[in-house]
Amino acid sequence: MHIEAGVVSGAKMLLSYGTAAGVLGATAKLAVDNIKQNGLISLILKSIIATIIVFCCFEVLPHYPIGVSEVHLILGTTIFLVFGIAPAAIGLATGLLVQGLFFAPFDLPQYGINVTTLLASMLILNMAVKKIIPENTAYKDISYSQMLKMSIVWEGAIVSWVAFWAFYGQGFGAENISNVLSFGSAYMSVVILEPLVDLAVLAAVKAMNSNECNILFDRRLNNCKASN
Repeated sequence: MHIEAGVVSGAKMLLSYGTAAGVLGATAKLAVDNIKQNGLISLILKSIIATIIVFCCFEVLPHYPIGVSEVHLILGTTIFLVFGIAPAAIGLATGLLVQGLFFAPFDLPQYGINVTTLLASMLILNMAVKKIIPENTAYKDISYSQMLKMSIVWEGAIVSWVAFWAFYGQGFGAENISNVLSFGSAYMSVVILEPLVDLAVLAAVKAMNSNECNILFDRRLNNCKASN
C-alpha cells in the first residue's frame, strides 16, 4: 500500500499533511481512551509488539510493487483483534515511520499519504466491527464469515484510499486507471490469506482457555474479567 514516489507531488502533497494530522489526532484520542481503560503500561507494551509485527510485515515478508503501489500482507485485522484499535493504529503509524527512517527513506515524503491510508482504513475497520460482531461476543469466538467480512473491509478500505491518492495525483488517464486496477486486483487477493492467519491466531488464544485480563491483549479478545 506504499504509494510510489511521484504519484502525488507538488502542492497536492498539502492534502496528505491535513489528512495525516486528522487520523493521527483520532489515534491520539483512542490512545487516551485506552489508557483510561487499561493503563499506560499496557498500551505501551501492546503498541511496541504491534509495531514490531507491522515492521516485519513491511520489511521482512515478501512485498511486490504492482501498479501505483506495493502489495503487502499487513495483518491489520490480526493486530486489531489481538491488541485493540489504539495499539493497532499506533503500531501501523510507528512501524511505517521506522521503516521509512531506517530502511526506506525514499518513502518518507509519502508518509502522510501512507499513514492516512493505513489509519483511515483501521478506523473504518473499527466502525465496521461494531456492525459485524455482536457486542458481547469475544473476538476469539468469531466465525470465518465474520472474519472474512472484516478482511474485506480492511483490504477494501486500503485499496480505496490508494485509488483515491492515485487519481488525485495523476488523474483519470488510461494508464493510471490500468495501474490502479492492477494494484487493486492483486491486493484484494490478500483477502484469501489474511482470515486464515487470523483464525489460526484466535484458535491459539482459545486454546489458552483464559478469561482473565492480560496486559498484552485487548480485553475484548477473551471478554476477560479483571483479576482481583
